[in-house]
Amino acid sequence: MLKRPIAVVFDIGNVLYDWDPRVLYRRLIDDDGALDVFLRDVCSREWHFQHDAGRPFAETSAELCARFPDQAHLIAQWGPRFSEQIPGPIEGMPELVAELDSAGVPLFAITNFSDEFFTPFREQEAAMFGHFRDIVLSGAEKLVKPDAAIYRLALERFALAPHEALFVDDRQDNVDGAKAVGMHAVPFTDVVTLREDLERFGLLE
Repeated sequence: MLKRPIAVVFDIGNVLYDWDPRVLYRRLIDDDGALDVFLRDVCSREWHFQHDAGRPFAETSAELCARFPDQAHLIAQWGPRFSEQIPGPIEGMPELVAELDSAGVPLFAITNFSDEFFTPFREQEAAMFGHFRDIVLSGAEKLVKPDAAIYRLALERFALAPHEALFVDDRQDNVDGAKAVGMHAVPFTDVVTLREDLERFGLLE
């Protein structure tokens, strides 16, 4: 049986913070049907994943604007206003993170996130991220979850053995990826369930 973890490694999007491109684009597109089409066919999540993998917005937006020139003014807003797609933290998570930090539990993060988008967001959310000792960004490393390489890189940087880390992610494939390299891992659904998981692993009383 694996030893108990001593540190918590969080995902960021949809674990610490909500992420929904509609929050920004409903301010820019009045018609709900047109909004759905834009986010499905133009600035899709598949297109955005390139940023998480390390491609700069200048390149991806230029390509997309060439394909959809009539939408160029909307595409151009994605990068500079990315933080507006993040309406706020998941309910209860700032308090839980602060509680873990106060209890002396080392906190880290592994996130699929563009490094150019994350820099201003981290500055904006300094109160939350001040609790974290280190954060591995897929966009900076050009590695994405659930590739085993990003977990191994993070563990090396965090100076943790795999069994010393409890990984928390909203996606089951990312949870499975962490388990595959020997980490403890749990899926995130809500703060109440996560607290129960943390207590079960002995990280909170």
